[in-house]
Amino acid sequence: MTLQYTTLTAELAADCAALELAAFPSANPAELFSTEDLLAQAEIFPEGFFVVLDGPKVVGQAGGIFLDFDFDDPQHTIAEITGDHGCSNHDPEGDWYYGTDIVVHPDYRRRGIGAELYRLRKQLVRDHGKRGIIAGGYLAGFHEHKTEMSAAEYCRRVVAGELYDRTLTFQLENGFEVQGVLENYLDDEKNDGWASLIVWANEEEA
Repeated sequence: MTLQYTTLTAELAADCAALELAAFPSANPAELFSTEDLLAQAEIFPEGFFVVLDGPKVVGQAGGIFLDFDFDDPQHTIAEITGDHGCSNHDPEGDWYYGTDIVVHPDYRRRGIGAELYRLRKQLVRDHGKRGIIAGGYLAGFHEHKTEMSAAEYCRRVVAGELYDRTLTFQLENGFEVQGVLENYLDDEKNDGWASLIVWANEEEA
């Protein structure tokens, strides 16, 4: 399999929006990136949005913007922190890269694409001298446990290795730390809106 890693262009916007719908069937479509949103991102900060191509087919993507973050008041929703089209709050001088989106097509998972997207994000952070990466992490397996434990307890147990979460466990393996949970982060009834607050620190800027 030969894959091409590139950055977002206006021509890729519609296919990237279609990948969102394929990857997050339980999410409210209104809260996923639309073609219009991605056209805006291609104009505002294309360097921060990576796209994976298998020939002409979009099979993965990872977006983000630069911003400042208040760790003393960390609660936020994805819409609040990113602004219009998921990117209007982009600040080239911001200290952090905020990961707005990471998607791999279900047919292409477990092929190293996610790890490469994280590597590209980390290199972007290093190249721009940012402090690290912040994101609201989707809790892929929380819906199976939400009647018996809180989101915070679920994250604690995944971090401890007592539970496996397809997304969070992978993020931990890629150097992220959980620094809390986010309430009503995304309109996703499967997980009741909960997400993890994950952080990767750029040691070069520590």
